[in-house]
Amino acid sequence: MVLKANAKEAFVSLYASKQRSFLALIGIVIGIGSVIGMVSVGEIAKHQALKQFRELGTEFLTISARSRGSRSGSPPSIRLSDALALPEETSSIRATAPWIQGHGQAVYGGKKIADASVLGVTESFTTINKLRIERGRSVSDLDYRRYYCVIGANIATALRRAGAKRLVGESIRLNDRLCAIMGVLRNSPRWGLQSFNANRSILIPLSTAQRMYPGRGIRRITARMKAQAQHKAATEEVRSYFRRKAPGIGIRVRSAQRVIEQMQRQMQTFALLLAAIGSISLIVGGIGVMNVMLVSVSERRKEIGIRRALGARRFDIQSQFLTESLILSLIGGVFGIGLGVGGTWVFCRFTNWTFLVDPAAVAMGFVVACGIGVFFGLQPAVQAARLDPIEALRAG
Repeated sequence: MVLKANAKEAFVSLYASKQRSFLALIGIVIGIGSVIGMVSVGEIAKHQALKQFRELGTEFLTISARSRGSRSGSPPSIRLSDALALPEETSSIRATAPWIQGHGQAVYGGKKIADASVLGVTESFTTINKLRIERGRSVSDLDYRRYYCVIGANIATALRRAGAKRLVGESIRLNDRLCAIMGVLRNSPRWGLQSFNANRSILIPLSTAQRMYPGRGIRRITARMKAQAQHKAATEEVRSYFRRKAPGIGIRVRSAQRVIEQMQRQMQTFALLLAAIGSISLIVGGIGVMNVMLVSVSERRKEIGIRRALGARRFDIQSQFLTESLILSLIGGVFGIGLGVGGTWVFCRFTNWTFLVDPAAVAMGFVVACGIGVFFGLQPAVQAARLDPIEALRAG
């Protein structure tokens, strides 16, 4: 009954000072809307990044060679036979694609068209990395030491700008070697474990790359696990395999699942950072609430004195002003949640991301609104409760 009376009195008081209440509401609405919007955008960004990563598959492993002990000198190379035998001698690996990476200038018609990453690959490379051929064909293991190449989407665009009417069958000069184009890759998204950009790369047979870059051996392998394999067990099995086959080489194995876990932690930190930035406006809104309540206490000193003289306790006065502060904050919280959700929806419309609202963010909006009402309304409420009734009546 007392709560109902306090709430009714609070609405009357807030309506009587409409302008001040409205200005305080704007601060709370913007503050809570900012927090909910930023937290929601952070969650959507995390969901979008993980969705794209999972669409490419989580069964990837990347295997790279590194020197044991001393870091001096060039990194050791993995034998091709060891790389190709990995699926046969392990229970968790389905397929492997060893590759060599180099760099070179691509020249067409006497003009430089691109500085490209040159990848010496096996036939399984495009399949394992989910690269799609737009036209022509991919590298084959039958192209032994032949100067054939498959170009990425950006290289193809540069060729068209240079005047190439047809791509497949054209020839480009790569590091003073004339290579015939036998395929063009579609535009490919780059996923977390790739250390190359397929769109800016030129693929050549591995045997050809070994001739073009005689000092570079196989230092990277992309592998795919079997469907039932666990990434931790597969990682340990690969390390054990190379300890047997090449004890002098240090092997680093990274799994897609491990990268996803790292991404989740990083995106969570990012979302918290966004929430912290949005909280700054919440503080401003809370100060606005405190200002409204302090002015209300100052203007209603006579009312407070009369209520105390009629027998109202300090607790009654304090609860009255706390109720006003809480109601003001909750109204701002409701509109702030609407602003945050609406702003997130607009953002998703422009970015073509999947719209979703984190229920925890909405719940947090109500909790924060209550917290602002209590925290910033407590000091004015205590000040009102401590007013001396005689002094308050004189002031009125």
